[in-house]
Amino acid sequence: MKNNFYSNGKLLITAEYLILNGAKGLALPTVFGQDLVVKKINSPELVWESFDKNNATWFKNIYQLPDISIDNSNKESEIAITLQKILKEARKLNPEFLNTNTGFQVRTKLTFQRNWGLGSSSTLINNIAKWARINAFDLLNNSFGGSGYDIACAENNTSILYQIRNKTPKIEKVNFNPVFRDQLYFIHLNQKQNSRSEIINFLRNKKEIQAEAKEISGLTIEILNSSTIADFENILKEHEKIIASIVGKKPIQKELFSDYFGQTKSLGAWGGDFILATGNEDTTAYFKNKGFETVIPYNKMIL
Repeated sequence: MKNNFYSNGKLLITAEYLILNGAKGLALPTVFGQDLVVKKINSPELVWESFDKNNATWFKNIYQLPDISIDNSNKESEIAITLQKILKEARKLNPEFLNTNTGFQVRTKLTFQRNWGLGSSSTLINNIAKWARINAFDLLNNSFGGSGYDIACAENNTSILYQIRNKTPKIEKVNFNPVFRDQLYFIHLNQKQNSRSEIINFLRNKKEIQAEAKEISGLTIEILNSSTIADFENILKEHEKIIASIVGKKPIQKELFSDYFGQTKSLGAWGGDFILATGNEDTTAYFKNKGFETVIPYNKMIL
């Protein structure tokens, strides 16, 4: 008998760092995600294997049950230790989870490249939470931490407005389906940003930014309701200006794409993963000429 679980990847279109300060953000689940397949076995161990998009194994370990101890050959593996922590936190939330004298074979598979930053951690957290029958937000808070918008995307098949109020996530399903969606592209910057370290740095240097958070929330609603590509581009530009002033970095357009004919916007932690760009049939060639090979049209990225 097998149990199959699946969670969507994510992209945060607005609010970035200010989600942590109560700003309202527009988040979109992606067509890419992660599977987790669980099969019962007779021996008291958890045999874990993770596959990438190309079916290559990128992580493998055996945990002894019921104590979830790490196999000796992997005791120094950061990935093995991190996964162990997640599994043990899941058990704290459900003491019956993996508390057994038999075991399981688990296989996970990403449908996107590992360096894309679409949520390899959040989709794993959400899948484990479904398997353990616990609240995914609680598991996130007890393990990686973060705003939780990625967990909301993992569970929803439509665009959402996401906001944290009184430390509680507020999720509103919305219909972000702009008439100009065929003029929107996502470009990978050839490097992965560590969102957790970026969040830590941001919180360490946090200023009083409630006014900016409120302004960004307003821009999020404007983006959701924008009806023309010109209006959309102007809002993106204003959004970039506000975030740049807070994080002390140049907008990506000034940094790398000053000669681009459309408008670009960083997504999530600035400096890596994907950006959003408005454009046309010349967009792909422009970015590939700059050395950025991964250019994905909106309709091939977003659910």
